[in-house]
Amino acid sequence: MTANINLPRILRIGAGCSRQLPEVLKELNLKHPLLVSDAFIVSLGWLNTLQSQLDDCGIQHSSFTGVVPDPTTDAVAAGLAVLKQKQGPNAHDCVVALGGGSTIDTAKAIACMAHREHPMRHYKVPQTIDDGLPIIAIPTTAGTGSEATRVAVITDTQSQEKMLCMGLGLMPIAALVDFELTMNMPWRLTADTGLDSLCHALEAYVSKKASPFTDTMALAAVSSINRHIRTACQQPDNRQAREAMMLAATQGGIVFSNSSVTLIHGMSRPIGALFHVPHGLSNAMLLPEITAWSIAGAPARYADCARAMALASPDDSDDLANQQLVSGLRQLCRDLDVPSPAQFGINAQQWQQSLPTMAQQALDSGSPANNPLVPSTDEIIALYQKVWGD
Repeated sequence: MTANINLPRILRIGAGCSRQLPEVLKELNLKHPLLVSDAFIVSLGWLNTLQSQLDDCGIQHSSFTGVVPDPTTDAVAAGLAVLKQKQGPNAHDCVVALGGGSTIDTAKAIACMAHREHPMRHYKVPQTIDDGLPIIAIPTTAGTGSEATRVAVITDTQSQEKMLCMGLGLMPIAALVDFELTMNMPWRLTADTGLDSLCHALEAYVSKKASPFTDTMALAAVSSINRHIRTACQQPDNRQAREAMMLAATQGGIVFSNSSVTLIHGMSRPIGALFHVPHGLSNAMLLPEITAWSIAGAPARYADCARAMALASPDDSDDLANQQLVSGLRQLCRDLDVPSPAQFGINAQQWQQSLPTMAQQALDSGSPANNPLVPSTDEIIALYQKVWGD
């Protein structure tokens, strides 16, 4: 099978590389960026720093700072309005995202919708988005890996569906991955985004679309995350842990963009959309039990992950390694205070009533089809009930 690999044209990784935006714009012959960010990044002064760098180089720019968590089509529309204020020779020719996954996904949506007329729901999976304005991503969280993916997740404000959108038009042309921007990440955000990265890498390795290119990187990412995530949470100024988590997040983005996520992400998106659970946290709620259910479909692959994460030794049987994988994931979620849906505060009646809708949305996303075991609607409902908690 031929592996189809897509990556940013320019990928710079390391301390301080976020300051190289003017140089990268010049290299790409881009002259009028729209900067996309959120209120938190503005409060840290980081957007102002970026604006000053562009001003010093004589690069004209505008800014949109109305990004919201779990980005919505309304927020995208507001960003498009800012983008279209400049016309003619001063029109924006690219979009620069400075922020976490929500900011990068919002920027991607603005860029791809710049010259489209239909609502964004017309372009969700199974449709593909293969063109749009160039995107430059500067991530400030070690989690989604969106800086290296051809994927964006946008909530349709009208239907509340968390839409999966895919295509080369959503792949950043450049990514500046600077771990120093993550040093201010709070404990909960560090945990949730790190667990999101872990899901990306684990799912990509067991996906039916896995390839030798993504396998090595996926195992490196799961190994690094399990080794460093607790330290990054407990010691936020630990540069070694922060750098490792940032690299693993980008690796996770690369591997899932090229091998796809599976059942965890498919079931996670409806939880986030309907109950406003942060994306990484909703993945983490599902991670141990969905892994346990899926192992029978690819026991050797899951055992590889257990060994890479140092949860099993090279001499352990696959069966023992997989038992240790599940117990290790459960312990990790306990260590990082991952709540069940019930403990998060979701209403039990609303959860039960939403199960058929969530199951259908999970299947419609296409992600469960990549899982080692492909579930039926009833099996997805049963899994949602299993993770409910008390």
